[in-house]
Amino acid sequence: MRVTQSMLTASSLSNISNSYLKMGQYQDQLSTGKKITKPSDDPVTAMKGMYYRSDLTSVQQYKRNLSEAQTWMDNSESGMQQADSALQRIRELVVQSQNSFLTDVDRKAISAEIGQMQQDLVKTANTQVAGRYIFHGNDVMNPPIIQEDPPTVAANLTDPQINNYSVEVSSGVSLKANVNPANVFSQELFDVVGGIQTSLQNSSSTDMDSLLTRLDNVMNTMSAEHSELGARSNRLEMVSSRLDQQEVTATQVLSDNEDVDMEKVIMDLTNQESVQRAALSVGARIIQPSLMDFLK
Repeated sequence: MRVTQSMLTASSLSNISNSYLKMGQYQDQLSTGKKITKPSDDPVTAMKGMYYRSDLTSVQQYKRNLSEAQTWMDNSESGMQQADSALQRIRELVVQSQNSFLTDVDRKAISAEIGQMQQDLVKTANTQVAGRYIFHGNDVMNPPIIQEDPPTVAANLTDPQINNYSVEVSSGVSLKANVNPANVFSQELFDVVGGIQTSLQNSSSTDMDSLLTRLDNVMNTMSAEHSELGARSNRLEMVSSRLDQQEVTATQVLSDNEDVDMEKVIMDLTNQESVQRAALSVGARIIQPSLMDFLK
């Protein structure tokens, strides 16, 4: 094959152009920190990146859901602790009221204090988080206590259908965030507290033993629900720990797929610059001589 001057020139220019292209790619990788800037640079890496990024996005969404559930449970636990303290105080006052040395005035004063605690129980039952009622199951837009004096609970409070405010914490796995409304701020609770207040107001102790037994039952039911909430809260912490690890892993996999090794890219760019200078030097020698140079 006959090699001409134009063939040498064209080949040299093509190689120099390819060298510039490689240098441009290395410079893009250094400036962006990514192996590719568009899918056509490496379709396989781009496709894997889509899947890895989707996995990471899902984990991050589950973590946001988990945060919502944790907020819900924390506020529920706080409300139940406040209610339990109020009921404990009411029980102490009931026992105190049985003292034969107390006068009717003393019992009326106790009745007034219990009345204040009943109002506090109503406010606690109607606690809202981000505009939603946390003690009304999944019927979050309506208050569980629809009337404050005397306290009257919503008609659907004992409906099992509303006892399911859940959030998705992983693929196909949902975790219940609410407490059972029927086991916390029930109509029985307010009826018992109201009955105690009325009996003390009227200085009547004929049915106080019965009311005290009913109060104990209410407190035991709330305590059991509180324990069940604690168990779910512990599970929530385990799920949170697992999601944290999954996020770290997903981030690492995505980084391994897309991020460049800066040290390697800098070395490759330096080598390519040396190749480029050599190519330009050789090209100058090839392209410079011509017939006109020898005719001078």
